[in-house]
Amino acid sequence: MNHFFKVKSLEEVLALREDFPCLGTERVDVARSCSRVLAEDLRAPRDMPGFRRATMDGYAVKASSTFGATESSPAWLKITGTILMGDEPGFALKPGEAARISTGGMLPRGADSVVMVEHSQTVDETSVEIYKSVAPLQHVIDRSEDFPKDQVAIPRGTRIRPQEAGLAAGLGFSSLEVFKTPKVGIISTGDEIIPIEEEPGPGRIRDINSYTLAGFVEEAHGLPVRYGIVRDDPSDLRLACEKALAETDMVLISGGSSVGTRDYTVEVLSNLPDTRIRVHGMSISPGKPTILAHSGNKPVWGLPGQVTSAMVVLKIVVLPFLRRLMGAAGTDGLVRVKARLARNLASAQGRREFARIMLEDRGDELLARPVLGKSGLIRTMVHADGLLEIGEHVEGMEKDRMVDIILL
Repeated sequence: MNHFFKVKSLEEVLALREDFPCLGTERVDVARSCSRVLAEDLRAPRDMPGFRRATMDGYAVKASSTFGATESSPAWLKITGTILMGDEPGFALKPGEAARISTGGMLPRGADSVVMVEHSQTVDETSVEIYKSVAPLQHVIDRSEDFPKDQVAIPRGTRIRPQEAGLAAGLGFSSLEVFKTPKVGIISTGDEIIPIEEEPGPGRIRDINSYTLAGFVEEAHGLPVRYGIVRDDPSDLRLACEKALAETDMVLISGGSSVGTRDYTVEVLSNLPDTRIRVHGMSISPGKPTILAHSGNKPVWGLPGQVTSAMVVLKIVVLPFLRRLMGAAGTDGLVRVKARLARNLASAQGRREFARIMLEDRGDELLARPVLGKSGLIRTMVHADGLLEIGEHVEGMEKDRMVDIILL
């Protein structure tokens, strides 16, 4: 077992993401594009909104016609028309003139601002008093203020949210080129693991990992595919791996990564065609006996069987690889918040540790309370709101220190 525990740092493992290509692309209707990752720069085909547009109900004016206006000395303007929603004004404004306009209406030529109706008083059908001056472009969106023509409105690698979908629609895109959604195969291993429908006897436990891992994959916008429970038999594990590799883009094997006469994961993966072990051992806790294999262009993970270890490794290490497959650009996808540590927290040097943290809202700040317990206890994750990363050269952290918490 010459691959075992040639321990790599977290940074070394994460750097291997670049060795795995993004998935292919497909075109989807913009109405179904939310949560997908854009596969090309989306450029504005025209100025947006394309015309000067009012952001308030009131009067379209030339700003200079209102300079110096006050309640005691209002500006007196001539009303030359009313602009209806959706219409292009067929007239131009001269200095000293105003036109009635509603929010969203197009300003006429010669107008560069809008006086709010609250700051005006109609004298008669043709005259209005203005009680407050406005600056050029006040209460107005200029013709290219949102996006000028040919500017990249949404860059490649952006995960599309409702606001990006709305922008694409506003620019006239009925469909978008997006990366395909990665399918993630999940295999649970171990003679002690039983289906959740069964009653566990002595030495047996129900399958937890395939459900927690699938949940994290779904949350990260991947598509989990569960392949059930595989007994501690190398032939069965090989068949399950071959099937998962043929049908999915990434494979997760929970269990079988630590020392033991029945832990066959490394041997099975090493004997698969076009497969090599890239990682067997990481300097993190929990999760040291993690395996990463390169099978063709696909990552295959051997995750610890302990439920907390498996979830921490998936959150911190595996999900960045999933983001790589789906073409997501930018950060690692982790959301962090600041919190004050509620107590001293010890840590062993030489490994990166991820402590489970419960957050308490104190109004003006968050308090981070460590959740104590062994890696085999799922309650430590159930009670946790996030993870505190402690560096490998840090002995511990002192009470009242401000820390970054990775939200779960």
